[in-house]
Amino acid sequence: MAKMWNGRFMSANKSDPVKVMVDPDAPNPSDPSLREYLHWLVTDIPGTTGATFGQEVLCYESPRPTMGIHRFVFVLFQQLGRQTVYPPGWRQNFNTRDFAELYNLGSPVAAVYFNCQRESGSGGRRIST
Repeated sequence: MAKMWNGRFMSANKSDPVKVMVDPDAPNPSDPSLREYLHWLVTDIPGTTGATFGQEVLCYESPRPTMGIHRFVFVLFQQLGRQTVYPPGWRQNFNTRDFAELYNLGSPVAAVYFNCQRESGSGGRRIST
C-alpha cells in the first residue's frame, strides 16, 4: 500500500501500475492549446484490482467537451521501483511522455481511448416564456 507524505505518494510495490487519463483535444480539436488535459492520475494500483484501489495522485475529472469530438486516452505504465510521484501543479498542458520519462516508467504497457462529444441541446437549463 502506498504511503502519503507531504502530499507525495510513495510506491510500496515495485510492480504496481500507474494510470493516466488525458484529453489531447482540449479545449477543442481544431485548436488543442491545452493539450494534454489531465483528467486522472492514479498510482500503486494492486495488480488484481482496479484503479479505485490505487492512490489518486490527481482526482478524477469527468469529460465535458464544449465543442467537437474529443479523444480521451487511458495509458497504463508499470512502475519499475519504489518512487515518489508528485501531483502536477495544473491539469492543462500535461505531457504523458515527459511524465513517463520523469518517473522512469518506460513505454506504456496498455492504452485505450474513447471519443466523446457534447450532446445536442445540453446547453443547460432553459426557461420557456
